[in-house]
Amino acid sequence: MLITILSFLFFTGLVAFLTWRITRRDDHASSSGYFLAGRSLTFPLIAGSLLLTNLSTEQMVGLNGAAFTDGLCVMVWEVLCVIALVFMAWFFLPRFLKSGVATVPEYLGIRFDHQTQVITNLIFLVAYVGILLPIILYTGATGMLGILDVPSMLGGWPESLGIDTHTLSLWLIVWVVGIIGSIYALFGGLRTVAVSDTLNGIGLLVGGFLITGFALAMLGGEGGISVGASQIFEEQQERFNSIGSPTSSVPFGTVFSGIFLLNLFYWTTNQQIIQRTLGASSLAEGQKGVLLTGALKLLGPLYLVIPGMIAFTMFAGEEIKADHAYGLLVNRVLPAPLTGFFAAAMIGAILSSFNSALNSSCTLFSLGLYKNVFQQNASEAAVVKSGKVFGWIVAVVAMCLAPLLANTTSIFGYLQKMNGIYFIPIFAVVLMGMLTKRVPSIAAKAGLIVGFAVIAIGYFVHPFDTIVASLHEFHFLGLVFSWLLILMLVIGEIAPRETEFEQEDVGAVDMTPWQLAKPAGFILILIVFTIYATFANFSVLAAS
Repeated sequence: MLITILSFLFFTGLVAFLTWRITRRDDHASSSGYFLAGRSLTFPLIAGSLLLTNLSTEQMVGLNGAAFTDGLCVMVWEVLCVIALVFMAWFFLPRFLKSGVATVPEYLGIRFDHQTQVITNLIFLVAYVGILLPIILYTGATGMLGILDVPSMLGGWPESLGIDTHTLSLWLIVWVVGIIGSIYALFGGLRTVAVSDTLNGIGLLVGGFLITGFALAMLGGEGGISVGASQIFEEQQERFNSIGSPTSSVPFGTVFSGIFLLNLFYWTTNQQIIQRTLGASSLAEGQKGVLLTGALKLLGPLYLVIPGMIAFTMFAGEEIKADHAYGLLVNRVLPAPLTGFFAAAMIGAILSSFNSALNSSCTLFSLGLYKNVFQQNASEAAVVKSGKVFGWIVAVVAMCLAPLLANTTSIFGYLQKMNGIYFIPIFAVVLMGMLTKRVPSIAAKAGLIVGFAVIAIGYFVHPFDTIVASLHEFHFLGLVFSWLLILMLVIGEIAPRETEFEQEDVGAVDMTPWQLAKPAGFILILIVFTIYATFANFSVLAAS
């Protein structure tokens, strides 16, 4: 146990020290330097930060938990996102960078009007504070409970005081991680986040592959990894299927509706994710960073899906909760020094997603509300200070809400469901804004408000929730998305803009595209289809 703790503290401290050394002379005083890293990010930092912001514990714990239950078909969340990243590089990123925006709502403010920007800001902030940040902290704490066996470290004193040890451990980890993550995000700004993300990403990727290797080797015994892999495939041959059955969490039909739309929003319009691409030093660097992320995501199933399937075999007969499978697997298969190292990498992953979401929340508030609504003449220092104050308030709220998610059946499924409430209307409005020139601002506002309200009613108001359940929530999201596009187009026909919208190049960065962006994107899409075809067994659809 001592070796585990020491290795954990060493790696965590090393990342913090290196991040400080690299970023100590950065501009943290201006809004551009604080929120957009001075538009200085190159493709390795963009790719590293994109990957680790996504590769947090809701992925490591949640997606492996989903694989523990459903098998290989849940890889759709990893593999399909590659297509979304290609679209980001080809279509969305050039338009964002051309306008020189710092936030997605700012782009909507340019395309539509100020009110649309404010409404989108509010939707993002409510979603981040009430959904995203608490889930990041909760999944991180859940993973750490199993990896470091925190309840054992606390001993029996909590029980002697009438306090549940598991609950106390959960609250303790949530608050420790929340405070450390807040320090990274609120004192360092976007570049500090990007650098720490990249350093932690190296550790997490190495650790993720090590877990898969050690787990297969343990199963294979003297035969090693190859025997373990053969055993998994033989015992779970039916579960090694890229096609989700109607009873799985990702039925095959939903790949073409809600799942694809959620991936598109997440990688092209989600402020938490794309903020580091908006800080690119040029369009070419941004495109290279996004496409490199796509190439790295193709490896995702090896450490985000396969370990969950290994846990299904290793823990056969044991009654464990799906979201606890990954932490228990890590604790069982890794040697003590490596357990501490991986726990530090996992903390890094939690910090990455938490401080990225927190940094984005501060950006949305400071540039979208404080500067644009409350104090339009505020100085640069006042804008940055407002973000820091707001960030601490948001962090405390998230830390209070996170432990309340303990009774959720599947945290990954819950996350994707809740994301749909704001993903779908915002993505519909952004896409409509980019594809049309005469759709007016009233159509955008109607799309945002109607979409948010309809999805929330469909999820939480009876008897509409029963209807949504019969459709499957991902099909429901696809239908709502289609209706929103039609609604906005109809409004655009009835009351179009007086003049066509023409996007101006503000000269924020060099807009020369990367010459290999299109061929690299086509290759990535071809690989995605090849992976699906290799593991596809459509008999599960006929059998159902």
